[in-house]
Amino acid sequence: MLSDEELLRYSRQILMPRFDIAGQQKLKAAHVLVIGAGGLGCPVALYLGAAGVGHLTLVDDDQIELANLQRQIAFQQSWLGDSKAERLAERVRAINPEITVNAVNRRVDSDDLKQLVGESTLVLDCTDNFNTRFALNRASVLSKVPLVSGAAIRGEGQLSVYDPRQLESPCYHCLYPEQGNEDLTCSEAGVIAPLVGMIGSAQAMEAIKVISEVGNPLVGRLLILDAWQMEWREMKLAKDPDCPVCR
Repeated sequence: MLSDEELLRYSRQILMPRFDIAGQQKLKAAHVLVIGAGGLGCPVALYLGAAGVGHLTLVDDDQIELANLQRQIAFQQSWLGDSKAERLAERVRAINPEITVNAVNRRVDSDDLKQLVGESTLVLDCTDNFNTRFALNRASVLSKVPLVSGAAIRGEGQLSVYDPRQLESPCYHCLYPEQGNEDLTCSEAGVIAPLVGMIGSAQAMEAIKVISEVGNPLVGRLLILDAWQMEWREMKLAKDPDCPVCR
């Protein structure tokens, strides 16, 4: 049930006939795992927390640096050297004290990911390295927990949803082979600040759609953004029948 305060807090969402109280209750009952508390993780956590996801777990072993402040909008200069996960959790709690927010301030391995994903309703990949993405994808497929994946670098971003509960849904490995991909980070290639906000906000929207079962999530579709031209392109994604992860 929603309290009177929650009904008022989420009234602009509840007013929408497709969403209504039922959609809000599904958000409240959800446990969402966010891997990465940087450029993508900040808007993801802030929007999902504000929207009323009942339980958020934020995972990141990194500390806040001066170069992060250009795009990681949850942080402030006086927090330099502090844990990203803990400070982001603090910021979300300040926005919405009605929800539970946990911070995991350590690097997680494959076994950790399996446990964390298995305890979750949905997981968001807000990381910047392929090793973590592939491990997270394997845990998602194993636990049959939907994965919302986003990436942003330079002025380019992409977004998709992988839902192992659906027989025809591809997984992340269907799109990217595990061998031959090399990490290219923002510290090496650069990134324009609002881009991570655009992709992170879109990830939060996809997460809400999957949890509330309202709308048409990006399952089997990949959105690609060229921010300099402000052009979105959509690619259809098919499941790889030979994928070693989800076949």
